[in-house]
Amino acid sequence: MNARMARLAFAAVLVGTGAVARADDVEVARIDRVPLNTLRAGIYYLTFHVSATDVSGPFIPPGSGLNLALKDVTTAYLAYVRTLSPHWGVELALGVPPVTTTIGKGPATVGSVPYNGQELLTARWLAPSLLMEYTFLDESAPLRPYVGVGINYTKFYDRQVTAHGEAVAGGPTSVSLPVSVSPTATVGLAYQVTKHFGFIASYSWSDVHTKATLDTAGNIRTSYIHFNPTPLVIAAGYSF
Repeated sequence: MNARMARLAFAAVLVGTGAVARADDVEVARIDRVPLNTLRAGIYYLTFHVSATDVSGPFIPPGSGLNLALKDVTTAYLAYVRTLSPHWGVELALGVPPVTTTIGKGPATVGSVPYNGQELLTARWLAPSLLMEYTFLDESAPLRPYVGVGINYTKFYDRQVTAHGEAVAGGPTSVSLPVSVSPTATVGLAYQVTKHFGFIASYSWSDVHTKATLDTAGNIRTSYIHFNPTPLVIAAGYSF
């Protein structure tokens, strides 16, 4: 009986080893066929769809309509993509932090100082996004659409109120913009030219938001802002 059990166990080990070997062979073959790591570089075209509450606080009459908007910007796009399976992957995307410019939106003047369309403050954004992406079609297809969802982290730094912004506020002014953590989503199209080189184009959305707090000699004015950036990316990628 013991000899029979030993033979059965040995046979099971052989079968299991064969299955593992076949699985390993499949994975090795896939790795040899499709690189699992990709570095991308390109251009971010950032368009903002700002929704903000009117600036409120001391010496601002109710219903004055002092609102804010952002100028669109262009910056460099960098990303790392890890392929997890033929259809799933993870992307860590990061643009070179751009300088964004906030402009006035509302009345033509505040007192005698021009307001509408005037540059009021600037800030840099450090805004990495982590996305889980699903790519359609087979790996052998050169042109593959993809979709992704994830999370965006945005830190605002180098915040500066312009001289014109201080004239509107009535004196030297500082501004705080707390960190934003928000959902993000993307749709894109990847074109693989060779095993190692390809191009992508994508369109994304993030619910980047913050509370702007302006301090002018102890007079605090605030506005809640949703920036709603929709970046268009065109980039090249190297897979290895």
